[in-house]
Amino acid sequence: MRTKALLLLTISLSLLSCSRGTDVCIYGGSSACVTAAYSAAKMGSNVTIICPDPTIGGMTTGGLGQTDIGNKQAVIGLARQFYRKLGNHYGKLEQWLFEPSVAEGILMEYLDNPRIKVMQGWYLESVEKEGTRIKSITCTDRKGGSTTIKADQFIDCSYEGDLMAKAGVSYRVGREDNSEYGETWDGFQLLDQHQFVDGIDPFVEPGNPESGLLWGISDAKRKEDGTGDDCVQAYNYRICLTDDPDNMIPIEKPDNYDPAKYELLIRVFEADPNPSLSKYFIWSLMPNHKTDINNKGPFSTDMIGMNHNYPEASWDERDEILKAHKDYTLGLLYFYLTDPRIPANIQTEMRRWGLPKDEYARTGHWTHQLYIREARRLVGEYVATQADCEGKTQITDGIGFAAYGMDSHNCERIVIEQDGKLMVKNEGDVQKGVSHPYPVSYRSLTPKREECVNLLVPVCLSASHIAYGSIRMEPVFMGMGQAAGLAAAFAGKGDVQTVDVSRIQRILKEDPYLDGSEPEILIDEDSEYIVGKDNWKVVWGSGSYGKSYLKFEGEPVDNHLEYTIPSDLEGEYEFYAFQQGDGCKNTVFEITVGEDVKAVPFDRASLLVEGQTRGEWVNLGSVSLKKGLGGKIRFLSDDPDIHADGVLVIPRS
Repeated sequence: MRTKALLLLTISLSLLSCSRGTDVCIYGGSSACVTAAYSAAKMGSNVTIICPDPTIGGMTTGGLGQTDIGNKQAVIGLARQFYRKLGNHYGKLEQWLFEPSVAEGILMEYLDNPRIKVMQGWYLESVEKEGTRIKSITCTDRKGGSTTIKADQFIDCSYEGDLMAKAGVSYRVGREDNSEYGETWDGFQLLDQHQFVDGIDPFVEPGNPESGLLWGISDAKRKEDGTGDDCVQAYNYRICLTDDPDNMIPIEKPDNYDPAKYELLIRVFEADPNPSLSKYFIWSLMPNHKTDINNKGPFSTDMIGMNHNYPEASWDERDEILKAHKDYTLGLLYFYLTDPRIPANIQTEMRRWGLPKDEYARTGHWTHQLYIREARRLVGEYVATQADCEGKTQITDGIGFAAYGMDSHNCERIVIEQDGKLMVKNEGDVQKGVSHPYPVSYRSLTPKREECVNLLVPVCLSASHIAYGSIRMEPVFMGMGQAAGLAAAFAGKGDVQTVDVSRIQRILKEDPYLDGSEPEILIDEDSEYIVGKDNWKVVWGSGSYGKSYLKFEGEPVDNHLEYTIPSDLEGEYEFYAFQQGDGCKNTVFEITVGEDVKAVPFDRASLLVEGQTRGEWVNLGSVSLKKGLGGKIRFLSDDPDIHADGVLVIPRS
């Protein structure tokens, strides 16, 4: 009997432990893992994704439907294709506002490839290295099961940077001192956004420090602006609710509910003569009666200061932090719904909303993904800094673009003394714009070569805190993931630091969707295909597509602009013009091909601009082109305030 028992034990242990090999191993379930896996597979690599999460896609499938764009021209390659696929679902060219389940369905289509294997529910435990090369990683299902993955190349697509940390490469958590990289917006910052008004008392008993601080207020001391520290910007849940009664589940009291956690919110209301829901939430409407709700104001969904330990925490400790954030957020909604001190107008509006039955079925209709805005950051071959965001550097190995403003949420909630009075303030929020899209260096994805030669990090990439605040957007992560997947495939058994970056750049330009299809053509204001620009002034930034747009400054009789259609095109093409929401009105686009002339009228009043962008592509219709014929598009308007931007020529499949 003893021999039989030992045999059964041996068989059981063998079932709990296995080993497998692959060309490329990707760890983490963010949207970048999808584009990385798809790209590597399209280049002929076998790919294994190890994902701890119940759902693939990270924040893209986790409630962040109000896409952080910055500038549409920064969205390239598979990321652009993803938003085009969303557009196809919703009946438009592109879609930047979307439901989580729709995003998940599209992302999973990219993983439907025999070269891609997805293993969900596995958590990284250890990394085996030989010199500067990762040989394998071992993961657990946290139930006693274990698996080891051997690969030639590894990609860390987690929001936390767990793989790079266990691989022993340099990284940091927190904020640099401004002096380290010559920046102005890093480190401790006490500014005026998402901030308490002056005078709000921080103590349990107003005016009595001996009574202690209200929940959520730290005893940390004020520092000099720009001082570096280990503080991490706040996390939150992006909340998907619905006001459709047939699709609604009521919000109920969560675990560990304590109304004392929201006492500070009542003091905010008491100091506000005109409170409204829109002051304390960014309440963005998504298709089909749903929302993407984000933090706004001094006290909202950000659980400020409660995440500083998360980046380096164990799995059990992270579970506790995740649970605390969920309880806090659902408790906040429940507090708004039930506390008699909530202003009546806000409570009435809040009671219209509930959890959606048709979202997050696997996780109780609550998102699977906490918004890990920032955790570890690689210190790699190149560190992106504020200077990159401001266009002050020359990057020749760019493999994607970023365009969002330098954006950090608050890191601490502290007590300061001002005019002899103690009051509560938030600290760490920075919102500084960038003028136009800027390139992200391939070297920001690679560790120092003396530390690791077969690891790429497209999410927790190498950037200072404030530069990362601009780069850390989902469309950018998708772009970085695509570049990482290509690089991993090209590196083979070699070093990622020696990959020919120009090869990646060429593919992103000539075959951005990796399917051999003809790439679209952008005719922008600096293009050789525009004529008649003498009376037009280049205006940088300000809601343009790309770096700039054109504004007419000549005499009314000369107020036309001509876009030349390339003569080497053959087939059916769809034409679009980018129009700003505050651009000109009564516009006519005159399309001439050979002897055929088509006039397409457009009125600004018909333009629906959604989301964070200030403009949209206007469909000018389809045109049949023949090689050697070419054509032109004339931009005509009698509006004295004329704006002109890019024209997009898309081949019809």
